[in-house]
Amino acid sequence: MLAIIKILNLKKEFHKLGLLFFLSFCSIAQANYVLLPMDIGSQSNHLKAYGITYWSLQQQVKVKWLLNYRGGSFLLPDSDKLQKECKIRGVSFEILSDSETNSILTTISSPSQNMEAIVLEKAPKVAVYSPDGKQPWDDAVTLILTYAEIPYKTVYDKQVLADELIVYDWLHLHHEDFTGQYGKFYKNYRSAAWYIEEKRRQEELAQNLGFNKVSEEKLAVAKKIRDYVIGGGFMFAMCSATESFDIALSAEGVDICEPMFDGDPSDPNYQSNINFKRTFAFKNFELERTLKYDFSNLDMSTRRRQVKKELDYFSLKDYSAKWDPIPTMLCQNHTSLVKGFMGQTTAFDHEMVKSNVLILGQNKVNNEARYIHGIKGKGFFTFYGGHDPEDYQHKVGDPKTELELHPNSPGYRLILNNLLFPAAKKKKQKT
Repeated sequence: MLAIIKILNLKKEFHKLGLLFFLSFCSIAQANYVLLPMDIGSQSNHLKAYGITYWSLQQQVKVKWLLNYRGGSFLLPDSDKLQKECKIRGVSFEILSDSETNSILTTISSPSQNMEAIVLEKAPKVAVYSPDGKQPWDDAVTLILTYAEIPYKTVYDKQVLADELIVYDWLHLHHEDFTGQYGKFYKNYRSAAWYIEEKRRQEELAQNLGFNKVSEEKLAVAKKIRDYVIGGGFMFAMCSATESFDIALSAEGVDICEPMFDGDPSDPNYQSNINFKRTFAFKNFELERTLKYDFSNLDMSTRRRQVKKELDYFSLKDYSAKWDPIPTMLCQNHTSLVKGFMGQTTAFDHEMVKSNVLILGQNKVNNEARYIHGIKGKGFFTFYGGHDPEDYQHKVGDPKTELELHPNSPGYRLILNNLLFPAAKKKKQKT
């Protein structure tokens, strides 16, 4: 009798184990999605999460960008390959069942929620406008693309003038001086070997491309980039590339360079001949005629910003995800306050930003815009003030930023938001 009881108890245990195995199998079978959480405290590496998203798009896998849901999280179809890649790159992820996924998407679709699910369809082809010899750490964008493992191609004047931009979806402008004044480093660095070599190299390049002056050659490049955007491209620029690009366009046909830059005097009263109708983002700025390390009064750093480093922040604006998905995408972050950082062009005078340009990030106390976005023709542009989001006052010769120490940088996230924007499914959107 005792033996029979033991056998019955054993059968019960096997039944329980079988039921647990079945429930576990069902749970695994229903785990059909992976969430890359992007809120604070949930993601170990925000920056590499963008790299995982880009990598998935390269595999022809569509991704949902959950705007305003947990810091702008990403929803991807589950696979062993994806989970392995996340573990290798140190990206936090959560496995979701169909029912959990549907619950999230239902919440997001509710009219009462300022959220939206945007489909990302393809990996944008990325070009970085940068001269030969520049290292990835010379520029925040090439630094973050390398860290996030997002591939890019380097182009410069020869490629731009040959209309090679047409094959790219996204273009970043390295910290370039499109005015032909060599970054206005003359006063402090004219005897430095690197400055002398840079001036020689730029002059040789201009001559080889058929131009008499560097300023004329850079204007031609700026106009090609302008046409690229008008035709439907996306341009992202930081620091001096923002200001000098608009200045070059506005000064077409006007010599604004002093003799030490181009060998002849500038046009007298050239300020009165500046045409602000040609610019992308700015208006009513006055050019700097002296040898100061400034291009114009557009940059708020020329006003002796009375801001202590520990108090230097700018705030991101809050947009309607359902009605204004583009600016919402560009502002996705795990915080609405972003640390300020300086550059040759640090921040834009709020009053000099055109009315049709969106100010995405600003410091109201100083009346300065830090992060702006606009439409030009069929394309888009974003200007971001400052040099490096994790290097407050970058100077010539400073060591590179180690992004391993800043895997959750809000300032760098803004750059990557812009990179993913061209991947979004195209539909009529209000901006």
